[in-house]
Amino acid sequence: MVVAEVEVKLGRLESIVEQIGEAVLSTTETIERLAYRVDNLSAQVEEQGKQVQQQGYQILALCDAVQTLAEIQDNSLQKLSQLTQSLERLMTLVEESDD
Repeated sequence: MVVAEVEVKLGRLESIVEQIGEAVLSTTETIERLAYRVDNLSAQVEEQGKQVQQQGYQILALCDAVQTLAEIQDNSLQKLSQLTQSLERLMTLVEESDD
């Protein structure tokens, strides 16, 4: 009778240990899947960070190009103004010589 009770308790204990083992395996698999997803997300965030940094460099280059263009435009306007003044003087001389 005592042996039967011990065997029943031992059977229950084995069942509990088996359930705990299955739960541990299931939890380990879940953690591994989550770790894989976190690694994946981390790689995506890192890639996006690199893209943002690259876009920042492109914006700086564009700003430099716009500034250079503005300086060239200003220089062109000054030369055009000088040319206009020279043409006005030339026209005045031509008009004076006609009189």
